[in-house]
Amino acid sequence: MAGQGFEFEDFLPIIAEKLGEDGLIAELCNGFRLLMDPARGLITFDSLKRNAAFLGLNGMRDDELRGMLMEGDLDGDGALSEMEFCALMVRLSPELMEESWRLVDEALQQRVGSP
Repeated sequence: MAGQGFEFEDFLPIIAEKLGEDGLIAELCNGFRLLMDPARGLITFDSLKRNAAFLGLNGMRDDELRGMLMEGDLDGDGALSEMEFCALMVRLSPELMEESWRLVDEALQQRVGSP
């Protein structure tokens, strides 16, 4: 598998459209619980490696799995909390990020335009 990349299809916009905001967050939380270490309540390297097959990632190398953790690890503890995981999933969805930036821009425009 060396030299091969993984290609992921972004289903989050479809899920968000069908389930709404609350439904999307609930599904992301379900995904988090599937991958987390129940003893720590976090997604750790070991729990990600153990559960990678659920995501179709069973061929990934250890350094690739560690890279996934580092991408979302905002507090530097080497693991992902539920909030870090959800933020990472949304951040990795180009379409959802585009929509988020559009909403932020609209809110700023309204604020600048109001007295």
